[in-house]
Amino acid sequence: MHSAILEDSPNARINKTILDRYLSLPLQENIVQATYVWIDGTGEDLRCKDRTLDFIPQSPKELPVWNYDGSSCYQAEGSNSDTYLYPVAIYKDPFRRGNNILVMCDTYKFDGTPTETNKRKTCLEVANKCAHEKPWFGIEQEYTFLDFDGHPLGWPKNGFPGPQGPYYCGVGANKVYARDIVDAHYRACLYAGIKVSGTNAEVMPAQWEFQVGPCEGISIGDDLWMARFLLHRISEEFGIVSTLDPKPMPGDWNGAGAHTNVSTKAMREDGGIRDIEKAVAKLSKCHERHIRAYDPKQGQDNARRLTGKHETSSINDFSAGVANRGCSIRIPRGVNDDGKGYFEDRRPSSNCDPYSVVEAILRTICLDE
Repeated sequence: MHSAILEDSPNARINKTILDRYLSLPLQENIVQATYVWIDGTGEDLRCKDRTLDFIPQSPKELPVWNYDGSSCYQAEGSNSDTYLYPVAIYKDPFRRGNNILVMCDTYKFDGTPTETNKRKTCLEVANKCAHEKPWFGIEQEYTFLDFDGHPLGWPKNGFPGPQGPYYCGVGANKVYARDIVDAHYRACLYAGIKVSGTNAEVMPAQWEFQVGPCEGISIGDDLWMARFLLHRISEEFGIVSTLDPKPMPGDWNGAGAHTNVSTKAMREDGGIRDIEKAVAKLSKCHERHIRAYDPKQGQDNARRLTGKHETSSINDFSAGVANRGCSIRIPRGVNDDGKGYFEDRRPSSNCDPYSVVEAILRTICLDE
């Protein structure tokens, strides 16, 4: 049987230039197209839909609460399906441009309680309690490009590429694939107002990474989720799939993580290394709780990735070290030398919910829970 490949992708076949005729149509100055974006019941996938506004909003609080069919998003029963979208963050729309916007939303049930995959509510409550410590987060989001058949983009259909080694930060058609999408996504994030700080090709061919941050408190979650939305949305236009699976290819290939860099005001000041060491000691006592918080399947996804190989620690053991990418917690060499800075938690999976990650870390290192 013929397996689907990139040429079979319906989106790859569409002539994208035709859309320009319509996107260039003038609108009244006060008309805004708003794309509401939310996390569905999988805790991993994003959904979106559009509405027209007759004003230019300056704050998420000005935007109307909206609803959607939660039964089609794994979040409600068909007999009581209305689920509600509460806007929490506004971004500029890089697709429609102008005054048009993307809106990150929280999801709530009919009775006003958060849906099971609304992790933002409790994360915000915890972040507010820790605001005086000025916690900063930076997340390194790894992901993999797939062909339309689910096979890594650019890989031989009946075999494997050469061993890992030449692909990390690689240059050249025989080392990296789909840089066009990476550059489009990078620029779109900057335009949207997402605090994206960089990007690079990763260790496995067809695997890439972008970094978001440093962001203070809850904003890291908002920015990362919207950056993921843009990644999927731009890949859609190219007819390519972007997966956040933490181990898309079994065997001797690197998995994908969301390494989380963390600091508080005290850690960033002179002598902050002592506060970093205290935080690491606290984290060592809560390893299992963090593993459950670091992927949407409470550790089952990460079990495929955190094997102690391929620049990972073992999922069963906590470890920490300076410049050691095989540890749970890495203290960068420069931080150790300067005596201040941040630490890197290398355990979160690529498909983690950043709200859950931030909440777990703050509860442990700031609230001593």
